[in-house]
Amino acid sequence: MCSAPRHEGPPHAGESLQRAALRVLCEPDMARKAELTARTAAMWRSGSLAAPRGPEPGWPAVPDRPARDDGKLQLVHPQRMRRLKAGGTLASRQAIVHALVHIEGWAVDLSWDIIARFGDASMPRGFNDDFVAVAEEECKHHLLLKARLEAMGSYYGALPAHDALWHSANATAHSLPARLAVEHCVHEARGLDVMPATVAKFRTNGDNETADLLEHIIYKEEITHCRAGVRWLTHLHSAARAAGRCADEAPAWAAGGCADEAPAWAAEARQHASVETWFHALVRTHFKGSLKPPFNVAARDEAGFTAAWYEPLAAEPRRRDTPASSQATPAAAAVGSAA
Repeated sequence: MCSAPRHEGPPHAGESLQRAALRVLCEPDMARKAELTARTAAMWRSGSLAAPRGPEPGWPAVPDRPARDDGKLQLVHPQRMRRLKAGGTLASRQAIVHALVHIEGWAVDLSWDIIARFGDASMPRGFNDDFVAVAEEECKHHLLLKARLEAMGSYYGALPAHDALWHSANATAHSLPARLAVEHCVHEARGLDVMPATVAKFRTNGDNETADLLEHIIYKEEITHCRAGVRWLTHLHSAARAAGRCADEAPAWAAGGCADEAPAWAAEARQHASVETWFHALVRTHFKGSLKPPFNVAARDEAGFTAAWYEPLAAEPRRRDTPASSQATPAAAAVGSAA
C-alpha cells in the first residue's frame, strides 16, 4: 500500500517521471487518478518531467497494491464471482460493462507500475513513452466504459468485483521480462482473442453503442498495448545478447550497453537464440496453465505477436512444482476481455 501521503497530488515540473508515476499509484480516487494520468502524460510529452533516474531519498516504495477507495466497491475472491452471461438481458450487459470498467482501472495502474518499478535510466526513453501512452489510453477506456455503464442505468460499484489482475501483476513484480511476458503479452493477447465474442454479445442484443465503443475504439487501441509488450521483451532479449558480446564498456546496458550492469535475468535471456523461445521459458515459469485457443490470429499478427510466440504454449501441460502468477488470464476469466 502507499505509505507516504506527501507524494500524492499533482506532479511538479522538473521531477522525474518515476516519481510522478508514484503519485498516480498513491491516489485512491479513480476520478482523481484519471486527472493525474492526463496531467502526467501531458507533462511528460511537453518535457516538463525529467527522465527517470532511479529512486531518490524520501520517495515511497512502489506499492504492492496501488491506493484504492475500496469502500466504494465490494471486492470478492475471484472464485466467488458469478459467471457473466451472454448479454441477453440489460442486467447481464451491465455486469459485463461493470467488469470491464474495473479491469481498465487496474490497467491504468499496471501501466504506471511498470514505469515506477522498471522505467529507470537503464531503459530507453521509448519504453516510458510507450507505457505513458498505454496508461493514458487505459484511462480513456475506463472513463468511456464508466460513462457507458451510467447511461445503461448502473454505476461503478453497483456490483462486486475482484482483483485477480493485480494479484497476477504482483507475481511478476520482481522481473521486468516476466511482467512483460505475462501481463503485457499473454493477458493483453487473450483480451484480443475474446473481444469479438464480447462485441457480438452486445450487437446481437441490440446494444450497438456499447458494441461500437468496444470494437472501434477500445479493441484497436488494445492491439497497440500488446504490441508494446512484444516490442520491449524483444528489446530486452536483443540488449542481453548484445551485452554478452562486450565486456569493457559500461553504459546503461538495456540502452545498448554491456554486461557489467546487466540484471540477473540477462544471463537467462542469452541462453535463448530467439526472443520467442525466451518467452516460452518465461511463460512456463511465471504463468500457470496453457494458452487457450481459439486465437485471434489477425489481431495478434497486427500486434507483432505471431504464431511462433504462442502456438508452442497452447494447451500444454506444465509441472506442478513450477511457480505461477495466474491460472487463467484474469481479465478473460472475469469478462471475456482484457485491458
